[in-house]
Amino acid sequence: MQFTFLDNVTEQSEDRIRASKLVRAEEEYLADHFPSFPILPGVLMIEVLVQAARRLLEARGLERFVLGEVKALKYGSMVKPGETLEVDVELLGEGESGGWNFRGKGTLGGGENDGETVLSGRFTMRPVRDTPTA
Repeated sequence: MQFTFLDNVTEQSEDRIRASKLVRAEEEYLADHFPSFPILPGVLMIEVLVQAARRLLEARGLERFVLGEVKALKYGSMVKPGETLEVDVELLGEGESGGWNFRGKGTLGGGENDGETVLSGRFTMRPVRDTPTA
């Protein structure tokens, strides 16, 4: 099963992408995170960065990449229903073992904390490892 979290790509070049994800009140995961104070889970914030990075790799003809490693990740503001997570992902270069290194930042769009940093850090995308068949 695959979920698409990117709603809109506002800018894309060879090594940079800006995209956004609107958090809608009716999204299933908000019912449990948290029932009385719904917010976008941190792991899904990272997934938005990953999906943006994957688009950069696909534009280079590179497919089947997954998150390999996350470094120096910092969280800031929470993203609530009706607000938008706006991400800016930059390709830093090729890493080890066929992986690619990125820097990502997410800011809040809409709401009372517009423009505040939601998350930032570096991460690596690695090729999918095919499992051997018996």
